[in-house]
Amino acid sequence: MGQEGSRHGQGAAPPPDVHAATPAPLNDRSPNYAVLIASAHCVEECTDLAARWILAEFDAYYVESRNIPNLAKSAFERIDPASSLHLSLRRLSVYSISVHALARRLRDTLPSAAEDEASWKRIEARYLTLIEDRYESDLAFAYIHSARRMMYEGRWNPVEYAFLHHREPANERSAAVRVEFPVGLGGSLLALVDRILDVPGFERPWRDREGDVRKVSARLRAILRSHARRPVVIQMTDAGFFRNRGAYVVGRIVFDDTSATPLILALLNHEAGIYVQAVLAGEADAHNLFSSTLANFHVTNSHYHELAAFLHSVMPTRRLGLHYSTIGFNHVGKVAVMNELREELAEHDEVFTTAIGFRGSVAIGFAAPSSDYNLKVIRDTPTEQYKWGEFPGIRAVLDKYRRVHEIDRTGSMLDNIIYYNLELDPAWFEPTLLAELLRDAAESVSLRADAVVLKHLIVQRRVRPLPVFLQDASLEEAREVIVNLGHCIKNNAAANVFNKDLDARNYGVSRFYKVYLFDYDALEPLTQVKVRSNADRFDGEDDVPDWFYEDGVIFLPEEIESGFRIHDRAIRRLFRDVHGDLLTTGYWEGMQDDLERGQVPSIRLYPEERKLDHPDWPSAPAGE
Repeated sequence: MGQEGSRHGQGAAPPPDVHAATPAPLNDRSPNYAVLIASAHCVEECTDLAARWILAEFDAYYVESRNIPNLAKSAFERIDPASSLHLSLRRLSVYSISVHALARRLRDTLPSAAEDEASWKRIEARYLTLIEDRYESDLAFAYIHSARRMMYEGRWNPVEYAFLHHREPANERSAAVRVEFPVGLGGSLLALVDRILDVPGFERPWRDREGDVRKVSARLRAILRSHARRPVVIQMTDAGFFRNRGAYVVGRIVFDDTSATPLILALLNHEAGIYVQAVLAGEADAHNLFSSTLANFHVTNSHYHELAAFLHSVMPTRRLGLHYSTIGFNHVGKVAVMNELREELAEHDEVFTTAIGFRGSVAIGFAAPSSDYNLKVIRDTPTEQYKWGEFPGIRAVLDKYRRVHEIDRTGSMLDNIIYYNLELDPAWFEPTLLAELLRDAAESVSLRADAVVLKHLIVQRRVRPLPVFLQDASLEEAREVIVNLGHCIKNNAAANVFNKDLDARNYGVSRFYKVYLFDYDALEPLTQVKVRSNADRFDGEDDVPDWFYEDGVIFLPEEIESGFRIHDRAIRRLFRDVHGDLLTTGYWEGMQDDLERGQVPSIRLYPEERKLDHPDWPSAPAGE
């Protein structure tokens, strides 16, 4: 059996400068459109130049963003997780950096485009003729709308979030994102697995390719025998999926009744070579791995519509808009999610109403009863229950939600889709909710004759608030969730995130009993928190502790348990038994030291039993 594949291999490359101010131009001979527009002889020439300028900037962004997965593959092969994290940040930021820079220069060069609707419509009409036959036309369309939105920044001028047209994945391109491996018919399972390991096309050698093939084949054979249906074909995405320390080969097993189950191989790299750490073959494992609570994947295949469609076939209960975001096409995902919200309301004949659970002191939460999404708008001022002194303002809170979107959420924080200058139909809102929004969030919500205009809207995947879940949970369910709460807090800490409001009402539970943080107004960088303790004080000692006079965020780990506001003593005792280290200063100070040294902590993504047996291998976490 071969030791390495080369079909998709990319040579090692130096880490990119992820902090560059703007995307690199396509070439050094790109026209200076600002100068050309200044000397244009007529409106038509000016319009054409402006449209071409916008398209050139989009092309520069698109070329860079599509190269990032190849750089992520090189980072995996170099065993360089820090570069992988930087690439994730760059990929999230490069779009906004590009659009903001373009909008600023357009305002300076063509102020009429910002002030005159007719002028902008001429530019957009010309731009549409330039992109109409391109595969990425919908993303290019989102780009010009984003530029328009940035030109309107700070003003009540909504820009529609919509597709240029509905684009179905093309059948002729499906083969470009999928490799098929027929099962049975006398073929060797060992040979099939060996071919699957070739899919990412690594140039770096494997540690023990033959051993991995045997172990994966044995695990796959057990999986196939556990199903009463006959397997027909294994379909794998023709790409490598990269994130942090990990790489993945992603696909599904299709049975003779057309049903399917996910099949994912989780890979890690070591000085001795690449190896398969785990085999994942269940719905829960796939959903946890592709959760929007984690950083996006870098995927080495550019057919994003077909990729999202194939992932949707692997995980059909996960919404299509989330699949787009998972592979890094957040702006296409934003449009898809908005379309899904519209379709949900129409299908169930529902309207948005106040979200279940307690009313947030900083945000107004709402949702349709049958929706997969929860929506939020930040209040002008917090309610009386606000705990943190002077309110920093709407922008400061949005910045915290934006920061969570841009970091690796370590599987324990819900992602945020943040819309700006958005129009929604007033008929979508229950009247009492709309009245509350107009009264308590007037800086962000206004009502026009035919539209509710929102300066910002936060959309998150819907979860059940932890206290609401515990009301109806069995003892076994409650025990599993309270243990997962501790893992959630530890994963957040690994991302340098500290939630100073550890109230259980800020956490939610998924249908697979995973626990996620979803309120972010009380977040602080863990490295800036002062960890203190009263453990050395005597009972009855009534003088003020030294930490009382310190500035900044003070945290006493021994108060975590009481901060949850969970009344069941048995549940609290279980948390203390499993996660007692969280109640000590040593844990938190050790994590701060690791973060200060620039170490990239591992996170737990799947159960230990999914891992292959490597008895001679150093113990490794189940995940990245």
